[in-house]
Amino acid sequence: MLDYAAGDAMAFEYLYRKHRGALYRYFVRQIGDRQLAEDLFQETWSRVIKAAPAYEATAKFTTWLYRIAHNLLVDHVRAVKPVDRFSDMQSADAEPEFEDLSADPGVSLEEQQKSRLLRECVALLPQVQKEAFLLNCETGFPARVVADIVGISHEAGKSRIRYAYQSLKDCVAGKWEAYSGRA
Repeated sequence: MLDYAAGDAMAFEYLYRKHRGALYRYFVRQIGDRQLAEDLFQETWSRVIKAAPAYEATAKFTTWLYRIAHNLLVDHVRAVKPVDRFSDMQSADAEPEFEDLSADPGVSLEEQQKSRLLRECVALLPQVQKEAFLLNCETGFPARVVADIVGISHEAGKSRIRYAYQSLKDCVAGKWEAYSGRA
């Protein structure tokens, strides 16, 4: 980022190529709406470009990038009326789209079903746990970095991740038991 701030356009290309996939998935899995995710994704990169001249390496670039993304999500959630959010959550388009395992012949039907159950359970997590889980699981950020991104203490970050994993474990186990009992 420092090279880009100094005028090296190729440095920006490198940053964009390196982080675009994970950042886009972060938005899609947080809000479940591909068009809105695309808008927030583009706005994030726009803010990176605007901030380049004043950029200071006080944290890792990825922490800074996801902090921008997190703030855009928070702003969006605040701007949306609760009734609109409820109706959005009801729509089928609101389900986060994880990788489609059915296209892989090496994935068993049981694994496909468990993947679907996990998607359902992730959607049920409280937003703060969902975000912490996705930042930890999807991007591999440790609790310390998750905490920096969302602006909480390290201990709170660890707790959100731990509660998310426990909730997902319990949810998937319960849904799997119910599913297996019907089969």
